[in-house]
Amino acid sequence: MFSHVMLGANSIEDSKVFYDAVLGALGYGPGFIDPKGRCFYMTPTGVFALSKPIDGQPASHGNGSTIGFAVTSAEQANAWHAAGLANGGTACEDAPGVREGVNGSLYLAYLRDPSGNKICALMRM
Repeated sequence: MFSHVMLGANSIEDSKVFYDAVLGALGYGPGFIDPKGRCFYMTPTGVFALSKPIDGQPASHGNGSTIGFAVTSAEQANAWHAAGLANGGTACEDAPGVREGVNGSLYLAYLRDPSGNKICALMRM
């Protein structure tokens, strides 16, 4: 169901130290910092990531957080997006489409739920 979890962090460095330790205790390797200053923990079944909020505001109450749901096609992502809009969600980020990510091309669609939580549908291409 989930493709990734991204949490907002005010200090990527401090957060990386913490998550390297707690995830290391579970057998996962240390995260890596990408060129945008985000920290990623890659696993065979998903990704956990840390990022400063894109809007430049401090991370709080989920600001900068995204919960990603795995999809199997662009059509499924578009249907997910349309269903969300039709049922109280609002569009955010760019329109659904292909974007280049750390690990290649991605098809992404973003929404905010009725409470303002940011979610996305993701297909690795």
